[in-house]
Amino acid sequence: MSQRNSDVSAPIETELACAAENVPFTPGQARACTVREVLDRVGGKWSIGVLVAASHGPVRFTELERHIEGISRRMLTLTLRNLERDGLLHRTVYPTVPPKVEYTATPMALELYESLVALTTWAERHRRAIAEARTRYDAEHTG
Repeated sequence: MSQRNSDVSAPIETELACAAENVPFTPGQARACTVREVLDRVGGKWSIGVLVAASHGPVRFTELERHIEGISRRMLTLTLRNLERDGLLHRTVYPTVPPKVEYTATPMALELYESLVALTTWAERHRRAIAEARTRYDAEHTG
């Protein structure tokens, strides 16, 4: 994978929206922007699964790939890099052939773990009710 296709330092949409027009922020606006950026990252489609898995101890790329249903190798790579960049994962490379790489949740990520478990438990508990509500809504609003 080329660096061009996996650059995690490029601004994400919320950073662009927060910095639009180079207008100075009030303290409240700056806080809201930062909170939105953090929630976008940790609430991303793949980030929760990676963080929950890494919170149980060191985990290897292939373990994550097997554990997180539907994630592509490229998305897993990007997610790991972004979480490492944000200080939520620590990447350790062991000098073996082939190289062994492990990802471990940082103390900051471990603090977040309880909230992520609560969120995933809630989603699983209400999955069926949400699907039924969507079906009812779609039936009422199609014309």
